[in-house]
Amino acid sequence: MIERRAGSVVLAWSSGKDAAWALEVLRREGWAVEALLTTINEAFDRVAMHGTRRAIVQAQAERAGLPLHVATIPWPCPNEVYEARMREASTRLVADGFTHVAFGDIFLEDVRAYRERSMEGSGLAPLFPLWGRDTLSLSREMVEAGLDAWIVTLDPKLVDPRFAGRHYDAALLDELPPEVDPCGERGEFHTCVVGGPMFTEPIDVVVGETVTREGFVFTDLRLTGGA
Repeated sequence: MIERRAGSVVLAWSSGKDAAWALEVLRREGWAVEALLTTINEAFDRVAMHGTRRAIVQAQAERAGLPLHVATIPWPCPNEVYEARMREASTRLVADGFTHVAFGDIFLEDVRAYRERSMEGSGLAPLFPLWGRDTLSLSREMVEAGLDAWIVTLDPKLVDPRFAGRHYDAALLDELPPEVDPCGERGEFHTCVVGGPMFTEPIDVVVGETVTREGFVFTDLRLTGGA
């Protein structure tokens, strides 16, 4: 029996595999994850960096059985504007009774330190449920557990563009060169999750076109039958 931990958790939701797996781990550990928090680019109505359509993120939240809190950001977005929007979101969440915010970061010390600094005085204590995991074993664990995801963004300076739009599966992990982190933790790539043990049912998507924009390669996903 899982021992329930004290507190109410909001999970920073990128739409990708690490956030999704963080949800699975938090639930296994007894944390009460009660909402997702994502940032949406106002100009494109998509998740910042990943480029995931808002409709897919909403479908993810529905299948996770959680309400979705959205912080909108402009494009381009100076860091001070991003931080101001996140402070506003944190204030609302604390007022709603949330006590913790969780992130899917794995080993980048500077990113963790930034998140911890950002949360100081916010009323939300940061959690890092995947922290310190070996990313090779973690990537295999996710795939073997049924996590279903697609590579939707990649940095062609760090990984071959031929991986854009690929299914994140065992075959892909076997193909990734050793200098590419299998979880894309150094920014090599980002994913969009469409199924897994954290969802009640999978999300049907269509893989669309792949484009290069501002130095990154993006592959579009849309809901089956959706715009």
